[in-house]
Amino acid sequence: VHMLHGAGARSVSVLISSPPVKYPDFYGIDTPKQVDLIAANLSVKKIASEIGCDYLGYLSQKGMLKATGLTPTKLSTSCFDGVYPIDILERATEVVAL
Repeated sequence: VHMLHGAGARSVSVLISSPPVKYPDFYGIDTPKQVDLIAANLSVKKIASEIGCDYLGYLSQKGMLKATGLTPTKLSTSCFDGVYPIDILERATEVVAL
């Protein structure tokens, strides 16, 4: 973003092709702590300010499911919505509902 502005871009938009990752994923993605996830801690507006873009947009969870053709029973969405498909046992203490 900084380089684009530096090269003369008047406006820089950042579009993310997933919903914001707000919750840790205990099934393979290395996100061991919710505090490490920017979307769990800052609003979209604040993230945009932090990275220096003029607009920040995310794909909605509904849009992601529609694009993949999968249902939440076939695709874990826990890192986006905090709803885990199985009991995460003692790891539940690491998750703060947003």
